[in-house]
Amino acid sequence: MSGRAGDLADDAVADDAVDRAIRAFRDGQPVLVHDFDDREGETDIVYPAGAVTADAVARLRNDAGGLVCAALSHDAAVAMDLPFLDDTIDHPSAGSHELGYDDRSSFSLPVNHRDTFTGIPDADRALTITELASAAEAALAGDYGPEEFAADFRAPGHVNVLRAAPGLLADRQGHTELGLALAAEAGLPPAVVVCEMLDDETGHALPKAAARDYATRHGFVYVDGDQLVERLR
Repeated sequence: MSGRAGDLADDAVADDAVDRAIRAFRDGQPVLVHDFDDREGETDIVYPAGAVTADAVARLRNDAGGLVCAALSHDAAVAMDLPFLDDTIDHPSAGSHELGYDDRSSFSLPVNHRDTFTGIPDADRALTITELASAAEAALAGDYGPEEFAADFRAPGHVNVLRAAPGLLADRQGHTELGLALAAEAGLPPAVVVCEMLDDETGHALPKAAARDYATRHGFVYVDGDQLVERLR
């Protein structure tokens, strides 16, 4: 197949992958999202934050192996006065990143919910994550601000919060924005969990083919970042 017919077929495949990803998110299921070969070149397991359970956290640390982070929308972060972490660190190591894949880090505060003990067990992290989703939703409704956040969460903690770019995919196309754009399209609160998939043999990012195989074996949706950008930007 070539020419216009081939392009239409490719578009149909991309639309199907995005549609399936949206449905999976609405059902509280994870989606595997690869960003771009010329960016991080990583596949993340991405969950809607409100659906995260202790079993989900176990999957992220066992099957993905990267850093478990909760990404919040820009507007929710502003409403709760959550800063970029590099703006709060008074140390020469902060403020000059020279990242090979982006202009700045998205990291905000690492937090634990106050109802956790150490904050690190799967159930503790799941609680922190789901409560972050509730907080983000309430913040957008104007019912939750810095004082409420401080009453519910403490920093530092064991869930790294990421703060999205204001225009999501129009401004930045990292896993933070890709996941939150997916959540928005699914009609979910502006909070997702992302965790990089690593290769146990090399220690580097899991190759795309292996990530696709994992998705197939477990019945999860795999989608490429360019497919999400094309549809959701």
